[in-house]
Amino acid sequence: MKIFAHISWLYATIIIFLAMTMMIIFFPVVPKPYAPKIASWFIRLALFMPVRVIGKEDPDTEMFLLNHQSDIDIGLMETITKRDLAWVAKKELFDVPFYGLVVKLPEDIAVERESKSSLIKLIADCKDRLDKGRVITMFPEGTRTKTGRMRTFKPGAKMVADKFKLRVQPVVLIETAKHYDIKRFYHRPGRLTAIYLPAFNADKSDKEWLKRLQAEMQETYDKYASKG
Repeated sequence: MKIFAHISWLYATIIIFLAMTMMIIFFPVVPKPYAPKIASWFIRLALFMPVRVIGKEDPDTEMFLLNHQSDIDIGLMETITKRDLAWVAKKELFDVPFYGLVVKLPEDIAVERESKSSLIKLIADCKDRLDKGRVITMFPEGTRTKTGRMRTFKPGAKMVADKFKLRVQPVVLIETAKHYDIKRFYHRPGRLTAIYLPAFNADKSDKEWLKRLQAEMQETYDKYASKG
């Protein structure tokens, strides 16, 4: 079974590489935000991953917050919304050969951890993307986790949301690491699940909303995750 899983992983990884290549090539000629979305749909269809969407997207959302398990999370989110997403990602990803173009071309937002100057730039970049009608999209955990227990949410998401009084919508992705894991050389076709939770307006005076949000997202994840 491991051999077949590795072969399937190789196929999936080649598909993802081809999709990123297509996005880079066609980005200059395809209207925004369609290049990332076309690439994401190509990945989903080629990897045989239908999606069950629970809940509804709030059309007034200005920030999406998602839990993070797999490299397919970004592509999944791109295919369940028509909005132009501005992803916030670690600065080092922008410097990775080839992949850096995937985040640079759409003008996604780089953030450097533990850097005060980077936080100032993050605020400025978020304002720029919001002014262009884009939706700030973040993984508040800051990195992937595959245990089913979400890492403590970083304060950057709250800082940005409070600064601009954004309408925030949480999205819970269920067990995506069980369908593609680049480090474990694993791919399994199958239905993915994404859950839109109710949107809310960020309130700076509420010091605990990010903590409560993490608890709500974890509770939702636990409800829908497989028990085996």
